[in-house]
Amino acid sequence: MRSVGTKVLKNELSKYLRYAEQGETILVCDRDRVVAVLSSPPPSMGNTVSDVYLADAIRQGFITPALMPAGPQQPSRKVASLEELLQELALDRRER
Repeated sequence: MRSVGTKVLKNELSKYLRYAEQGETILVCDRDRVVAVLSSPPPSMGNTVSDVYLADAIRQGFITPALMPAGPQQPSRKVASLEELLQELALDRRER
């Protein structure tokens, strides 16, 4: 665990970001008072910004995940062909 002042952190930010990426925890201090903690994200958080925002939106209830996985799915029941639908439509119109 390291501690760094805000002025030094501002001047050497990339160096301290590398430390955090390697798993180290950095305490950010302002006049010997801890104001923030810089650390690497947990593995469950995701690697990209969009993954993090998506996970946060799901946690807050703004988005509900799909119940079935994405990909090609077989219909659960037989779907009528276009010809059958057109015949039914024509028959329905004649009856009116």
